[in-house]
Amino acid sequence: MTGLYIHIPFCASRCIYCGFYSTTLAHEQDRYVSALCREMEMRKDELQGSLSTVYIGGGTPSLLSAENMQRIFLYINKVYAPDWDSMEVTMECNPDDVTKEFCMGLRLTPINRVSMGAQTFSDSRLKFIHRRHNSSEVFKAMKLLREHGIGNVSIDLMFGFPNETLFDWTSDVDTAISLRPEHISAYSLQYEKGTPLYRMLSEGKVKEIDDELYRKMYATLCEKLSEAGYEHYEISNFALPGRRSRHNSSYWHNVPYIGLGASAHSYSGHSRSWNVSNLEKYISSIENGVRPAQSEDIDGQTHYDDMVMTALRTKEGISLDDMPEKYRRYIMATADKYIKAGEMKCDGHWLSLTIDGIFVSDMIMSDLMMPD
Repeated sequence: MTGLYIHIPFCASRCIYCGFYSTTLAHEQDRYVSALCREMEMRKDELQGSLSTVYIGGGTPSLLSAENMQRIFLYINKVYAPDWDSMEVTMECNPDDVTKEFCMGLRLTPINRVSMGAQTFSDSRLKFIHRRHNSSEVFKAMKLLREHGIGNVSIDLMFGFPNETLFDWTSDVDTAISLRPEHISAYSLQYEKGTPLYRMLSEGKVKEIDDELYRKMYATLCEKLSEAGYEHYEISNFALPGRRSRHNSSYWHNVPYIGLGASAHSYSGHSRSWNVSNLEKYISSIENGVRPAQSEDIDGQTHYDDMVMTALRTKEGISLDDMPEKYRRYIMATADKYIKAGEMKCDGHWLSLTIDGIFVSDMIMSDLMMPD
């Protein structure tokens, strides 16, 4: 079983908070898709078992032409011969890209899940972060997707904007629930180095929210979504019954995945690799038959540390039964103080965070990692 991630780096404009690799060089779309298909062919032997999920992320995949999207799926068919009926196939999109024509194009592909970046329903906050859409376009997009048979929609939300109040955030959560998407991902606004937002913070033009307000916002999110019937299955992810993201769950549960495209990461179970984060270098290298990537082998300790950073984010947590004795003894000894403090819990088989532990999860995960 292997997941497939395809990175589409094109954006019409850049959001001020985004640290993912993207480019506005949309005129290279045809050449880039050709390179993606070539990379797929070059790496066909990396598939372990059958293809289980496909996730087309970005960037803004919804900027792809219908022809290029169909070309990608034709190559997936050719290289992997997947059983589409049993798979989750996700595409990220911007709300303002969702038109009747776009939805009709989706129906010509195996895509059965759409992940839409709503972020907030405040037009002033959308403008602040340089999003292209406005709040009304989210409602229009949801209506169109439903009318065209997309029965599995995820929306992304962000909280912790400068000057955002608890009332503002509660209103966003209530609005998201009213749309009844099958899945909601919610993240606090991050100030990543190298982004315009980080520069604004460094120059004193904006200020981060304080920890107390962050805790109240996160607690409100968890409470309201739980009351609305959403399962809190990962720190930032909530799903209606049976609607967890199967692709993202593979990242948290040690399932191998192949990443195609500029900046895409891959994981085999024994090693990980990542493609160059440069559009021209990626395309030129693939055209010359060379994958422009770096890689590293994963030893036992690295695998343990990775598990702490990923599996511990999930509702189930870390499986102690699957852990070598050396690491099991270490993690239980280190976790003991957090269990006594009510920040972690253990039933003898699984070790996981409590809601109080989530608030200090970065500290706990760092502490649970083995020293070099």
